[in-house]
Amino acid sequence: MKNLAILLSGRGSNFEAIAKSVSSGRIPDARIAVVISNKPKAGGIETARRLGLNALVIPSKGKGREEHDREVVTALQTREVDLVCLAGYMRLLSPWFVSQFPHRILNIHPSLLPAFPGLEAQEQALAYGVKVTGCTVHFVDKELDHGPIIVQKTVPVLDSDNERALAARILEQEHIAYSEAIGIVLEGRYEIAGRRLTQTRTT
Repeated sequence: MKNLAILLSGRGSNFEAIAKSVSSGRIPDARIAVVISNKPKAGGIETARRLGLNALVIPSKGKGREEHDREVVTALQTREVDLVCLAGYMRLLSPWFVSQFPHRILNIHPSLLPAFPGLEAQEQALAYGVKVTGCTVHFVDKELDHGPIIVQKTVPVLDSDNERALAARILEQEHIAYSEAIGIVLEGRYEIAGRRLTQTRTT
């Protein structure tokens, strides 16, 4: 049984999708060992408690990045976490944090990376005039929205789209992509050469 940790700062819709995939068996042999938020009022923490999961608030306000990261990592290591999933976690992890979980931290981003990294990716896509965007699940490394890509899903940009409508359609694909990526990683069905991740078949 693999232990997952979810880190979030907001409402946690991707967390909910992951939780449903775990409970239904779409992500097999896994359990959510802990849900951690740096925001005491994050909606995702209330959802985690409602689902009977171990929910932990580790406030970041007034703390240095690495100081806070060390508190979070201690909580993760205590629970013997195998995979850390960032789900709307609005903090940039320190290089030290990343080094504690090499190729064991995932993030999801609402664009087809390397296009439109950082904040307001949907707004960037509309402003640029792209015809296709989407979402990316990737390993976290020491650079922002940069690690090897595991899964991408495409979403067409419609002439009628505004930021909210486009974000909603991307989010639907995020919920599918994240669970798919977690399954690939937990089952070890991949190889990485440079930046390129290729899926392998299990024997």
